[in-house]
Amino acid sequence: MSRIDRNLLNLVAGALALISAAGFAATSFAQEVKTGSPAVISLAEAIHRAQQNEPAFASALAAQKSAAIDRYLGKAALLPSVMYHNQVLYTQPKGQTNQVVQSGTQAAPIFIANNAVHEYISQASINETVGLKQFADAQVAAANAARASAELEVARRGLILSVVSLYYSVSALETKQHVLEEALHEAQAFTDLTQKREAAREGAHADVVKAQLQQQQRQRDLSDGTLAAEKTRLELAVLLFPDPRTPFSTEAAGSPPALPSREDVNRLASANNPEIRSALAGVQVSNAEVTAARAAYLPDLGLSFGYGIDAPQFAKNAPGEVSNLGYSISATLDIPVWDWFSTQKRIKQSEIKRDAARVTATAAQRRVIAALEEVYAEAVAARGQMDLLDLSVRTAEESLRLTKLRYSSGEATVFEVVDAETAYLSVETAQAEGVVRYQTALAGLQVLTGTL
Repeated sequence: MSRIDRNLLNLVAGALALISAAGFAATSFAQEVKTGSPAVISLAEAIHRAQQNEPAFASALAAQKSAAIDRYLGKAALLPSVMYHNQVLYTQPKGQTNQVVQSGTQAAPIFIANNAVHEYISQASINETVGLKQFADAQVAAANAARASAELEVARRGLILSVVSLYYSVSALETKQHVLEEALHEAQAFTDLTQKREAAREGAHADVVKAQLQQQQRQRDLSDGTLAAEKTRLELAVLLFPDPRTPFSTEAAGSPPALPSREDVNRLASANNPEIRSALAGVQVSNAEVTAARAAYLPDLGLSFGYGIDAPQFAKNAPGEVSNLGYSISATLDIPVWDWFSTQKRIKQSEIKRDAARVTATAAQRRVIAALEEVYAEAVAARGQMDLLDLSVRTAEESLRLTKLRYSSGEATVFEVVDAETAYLSVETAQAEGVVRYQTALAGLQVLTGTL
């Protein structure tokens, strides 16, 4: 057998082994998903899991941490920097000697800028630059950190609102699924009743056909309801679990909490709103950028202090007990003179951004006020309709019972029974949706006020 044939056989064997291992892992994983007992997930746990798995929130959290580091770096830039500098220089000699303090006479280097043929530099250097731009840059970093913190809170509240909506939607759709199952059983029972009346020559065959059509419609409704419930469960499971197929159940919805007063909502929303904080932080960033741009008109003062050796010997003392240790201090003042109006254009550019940031801040305030009015009105309407929906369910249930009794006695038509069943199903579905509507509106208020 040739080498090529052996290599081909080894490749095929390896591929088969990988396929078998992958198939075994997939089978085991599928069995693990199927056999695992459903976990009961509370709303607080669902929010916590979503904060760990949702990529947009993770990006906002990373941006906030990065901005906090930038703020630290901006403050650190205002402090002196310390560096320990070490360097060895060798320069070609030019055949002459120089009289130097450290070692008497020595060979002169060929480059006039170098001090000796052998030169050793080992110095600690402290440097500091004093200017308005450094302070303005620190203000920009601090304002950016405040804005990133506000944006993180915005992302957190948006994620919470999404989780709350999905969480209660799962519960409501499961309730609707049970309602549709009961409606299907009701339709099947009514079909049996029409068939019995037809067999007893008390009803027409058209009643049986109408009841069968109603039963078939309920079967389609149940199929669609089951699919909608499964889609919503998967959408929520994507935020909660590594595998969306993980079985879980939500806690049963208790009695709806009371609606907070309008005064409390206005007070909390005005004192703790991340959208407004983010917009105001954007204004602070733009103001600091204007200051940083104007700082280019002012001089910068550079201070430097060095201590160590710069000598022909790498030693504390030179021959003749001459000390190589020493220090030097320098101060540099850079005064801007001409830059072809670049500073003026940068100032104009930053002022344009500042004006836009101010418009954004005022628009954010208007949006918050409008959102608060809208969400509170939605919560009031949803809370008021819940009692009406409960009453409607009881009324529709009694109407269906009486209509079926009248049909059994031959006083009502099949159309009246079908209409009563449809009305009962409609109000039961609306009741389940009403709970989600109120819980979502209430969560929106809690998100706006920062209490959730």
